[in-house]
Amino acid sequence: MADSVVTIVGNLTRDPELRFTAGGKGIANFGVAVNRRWQQNGEWQEKVSFFNVTAWDTLGENAAASLTKGNRIIVTGRLEQREYETKEGEKRNVVEIVADEIGPSLRWARAEIERISRDSSSSSSGGSSAAAASAPSAAGASRAPDPVYGDEEPF
Repeated sequence: MADSVVTIVGNLTRDPELRFTAGGKGIANFGVAVNRRWQQNGEWQEKVSFFNVTAWDTLGENAAASLTKGNRIIVTGRLEQREYETKEGEKRNVVEIVADEIGPSLRWARAEIERISRDSSSSSSGGSSAAAASAPSAAGASRAPDPVYGDEEPF
């Protein structure tokens, strides 16, 4: 079965909410607003679409550590429909984006890339401390701490 691949560019409507499964895998949920603007009969028209995005494992953990409400981002992933039941017992369906890749939009912003080493021994010997030391202090003050990874390979 083929996946429904989508790419959206928009602004975060809320900070990513990071939770963990019983097995320890991270899962981040957040919303993205995509604005579309066009001209019709000499007048500007605008429409906003809202999408829920789910990011699993290290992608979700990195998104939660890096992104905040209002950031303009690019998300590539697949559409997934799921059914759930409300507290009142009503069945609902929702279509959301399960992210494969997430990145900042660099059209009107700059980003500093900090690579996270998968080898836990390099982090104890100062593997990424030089990058962290060169980061602006204002960015470090508002960010969540970077996640620490063991010997797990991404799926």
